[in-house]
Amino acid sequence: MKNTKVKAMVSIGMLSSIAYLLMFLNFPLPMFPNFLFVDFSDIPALIAALIFGPVAGILVELFKNMLNYFATGSPTGIPIGHLANFAAGIVFILPTCYVYNKLKSKKGMTLALVAGTIIMAVVMSIANYFIVLPAYTALMGFPDMRNLVVPAILPFNILKGVMMSIIFMLLFIRMQAWLNKFSVKNA
Repeated sequence: MKNTKVKAMVSIGMLSSIAYLLMFLNFPLPMFPNFLFVDFSDIPALIAALIFGPVAGILVELFKNMLNYFATGSPTGIPIGHLANFAAGIVFILPTCYVYNKLKSKKGMTLALVAGTIIMAVVMSIANYFIVLPAYTALMGFPDMRNLVVPAILPFNILKGVMMSIIFMLLFIRMQAWLNKFSVKNA
């Protein structure tokens, strides 16, 4: 049991570091506002959640965002973008992990990623409308940008989820047996 806890802590640390580095490999998509960036840092968190359970995935999301905030700061002084990234990661990985654990197969993972993408896109649209964008408006003096939720933020998050899902499925096809073998939460 102690060995399992050590393995989990070390793995969470390593996956958090990988996720943190992946945050730097972000890029905008040309048809969306320039403050929306795609990165693939939720993939290590999803791997952690699948192997060690949902708390491990949440911890990877937390640590990568804390590291990034301390390294890069925030234009508002408050980590609004980091909190939004943390929330988006959680609402992507938790439903994905839950659905996959019910339907352990490649088809199950595909359905899980679709569920995670849809839930993330909807929840983050609501969060952006009521919390994130008003916070930027208040703290940065930006104009009210809530009119961007439906034409920009919702489709951006759907596209981001699809891109992450494709990358993850390419990894998952090769890693499925390994993930199931080393999954601590099922032991």
